Amino acid sequence: MTEHEHHCTAPHHHVDDAAGFIAVVERVCRERGLRLTPIRANVLRLIAEAGKPVKAYELLELVRAGKGVGADAPPTVYRALDFLMANGFVHKLSSVNSFVACHHPSSNQHSVPFLICDRCHSAVELEDRDVVAALDARAKALGFQPQAQTLEVHGLCARCAQAA
Repeated sequence: MTEHEHHCTAPHHHVDDAAGFIAVVERVCRERGLRLTPIRANVLRLIAEAGKPVKAYELLELVRAGKGVGADAPPTVYRALDFLMANGFVHKLSSVNSFVACHHPSSNQHSVPFLICDRCHSAVELEDRDVVAALDARAKALGFQPQAQTLEVHGLCARCAQAA
């Protein structure tokens, strides 16, 4: 399997079962020798349970409101987010400054196009190998050496477009 090939290629919502998602991440951390601290697990759980992209300050508010364990200082939450992103458990959507759970946390780091609804704020992780490969090939053809790739497409999801 190449770095752009993954088992999950259907554009479904990220995480339907937060507890199951956390269990997979815990297993992956054990396999990789990583330490999923209580604050990291709590931040991950809050993102998984959100069902939509979550901003860092919203996570901080949830932690401060007692929604699980963890220190409520901003640097602690940001360090947890850094760990979760670095290990492929969450993705950052830079255009909306939010975080979403990766719906296949056991895969390696990967490039992902996202479809982001500007009305309901849902985000779909659209794993389309052809899109990723085309961007990668075009960049290389221009002499550019891609290190990471996140494509964020804004618009209306099918539900919001139909309601409009």
